[in-house]
Amino acid sequence: MARPDTATFDRLRRLVAIDQYDTRPTRSVLEAYSGSEMTTIPIGTAEDLEVAVRRARAAQARWAATSPKERADLLLRFAALVFDRRVELMDMAQAETGKARSYAQEEVMDVALTARHYAKTGPKTLAVKKVKGMIPGATDVRVRYQPKGVIGVISPWNYPVTLAASDAVAALMAGNAVVIKPDSQTPYCALAVAELLYEAGLEPELFAVVPGPGGVVGQALVKTADYLMFTGSSATGATLAEQAGSRLIGFSAELGGKNPMIVTSGANVDKAVEGAARACYSNSGQLCISIERLYVEKPVADEFTRKFAAKVASMKVAPAYDFDADMGSLASQAQIDVIDAHVKDATAKGATVLAGGTKLDELGPFFYAPTVLKGVNEHMECFATETFGPLVSVYEVDSVDEAIKLANDTDYGLNASVFAGSTGQARDIGAQLRVGTVNVNEGYAAAWGSTAAPMGGMGVSGVGRRHGTEGLLKYTEPQTIATQRVIGIDGIRGVPRKLFLKLVPTSMKLMRFLPGR
Repeated sequence: MARPDTATFDRLRRLVAIDQYDTRPTRSVLEAYSGSEMTTIPIGTAEDLEVAVRRARAAQARWAATSPKERADLLLRFAALVFDRRVELMDMAQAETGKARSYAQEEVMDVALTARHYAKTGPKTLAVKKVKGMIPGATDVRVRYQPKGVIGVISPWNYPVTLAASDAVAALMAGNAVVIKPDSQTPYCALAVAELLYEAGLEPELFAVVPGPGGVVGQALVKTADYLMFTGSSATGATLAEQAGSRLIGFSAELGGKNPMIVTSGANVDKAVEGAARACYSNSGQLCISIERLYVEKPVADEFTRKFAAKVASMKVAPAYDFDADMGSLASQAQIDVIDAHVKDATAKGATVLAGGTKLDELGPFFYAPTVLKGVNEHMECFATETFGPLVSVYEVDSVDEAIKLANDTDYGLNASVFAGSTGQARDIGAQLRVGTVNVNEGYAAAWGSTAAPMGGMGVSGVGRRHGTEGLLKYTEPQTIATQRVIGIDGIRGVPRKLFLKLVPTSMKLMRFLPGR
């Protein structure tokens, strides 16, 4: 367990989908813990991306001709390799992002689980389905699922292993090729995924990694892919959706969130405190589905707030390539600047810091203490704007109805958490929240880790879903093949056409009595 060595970076660099990569200009890739250069990465161009897409398109025709069972077998091999190489993958995720090892492990295990899920369910989901025809016994209708072609994936820096792999394995299972533009901070996580896919038997052109600037490589991908999957900010997602729409290609995105947790008066306070600590500070708060707003009913508000602040203040923050730390660093100076600005703005306008609130420069350049604020109001930047860092605000509410109203008072709608006196009450509260996922007695992991269920956002938090059947079929084009036999649509041989046309309405009425109609 350590920062990847030079030999690892050299081996992975050879996998970039750029011809003559060793002669190209490069950019630095930093170790998040120290802020120092670990290695460099070749900078791709629009032309590199276009070449990768052309090669992917040629390979995709061969891949689409394989059976879903063959694709599933490859994904099972890939899942096994991910599990076997989990230490190296966790090391890379920590090096490029600075996350604590527990969250690096969470990320790597998600890749294996997602690949295994689609390998197990994909063949049945993609199988040709016979459905009800227009005329029972005379109209045979079958639905096929054809791949879209080349899927463009623009993946983020915060979960660079799972968000490079989890969308890709669904697209590959559906018979597509994938061309990915990873974030420039975290290109080697995507290359580490590529290495294992190739080792599992995937033709390299079917998962091509082209690093480079979003304004160059990302834009070229938007212009050439047959479908686009994006994870990132709501503002960028809106721009990409508009561009995809102008080409009439499909688009899916998981975007930002200002996610709420509700704690009712009947909840187990100690369990809610533990759950909130995980929900708010996983991956140093750099998680689209992490919690940034805590609404606590008045009878337990003082107890919860006191215990939660004490819990957060006792968290161990460290640059550790082991499981010793509760939280690692942020990923970059840009993230430090945002959270520092939000805390300073809130305190200048009257908010109180209950825990944290300071940079931890003695640990490294991108470390910030997990922070709890009280007294946050609508005049403060962190009230409604996503911080995307280890910052949460606690609000006391008079009732559950007030908590629900405040939780829904946002343009976002990604994730929510509920701790209540009973499961029934929690589910009832969850059903009233305008979010894509609700976790009861947990912050985010229960829904995220349930790969058979759809994951995504409402409002400005996303378009489409990943995971579940929806996360696979979005990468397909449903095709209906209807075969008419015995009875023609224009009549029956030997029956005068006028008589046939008079009989049609009566026949349609009688059909409702047939089984399945």
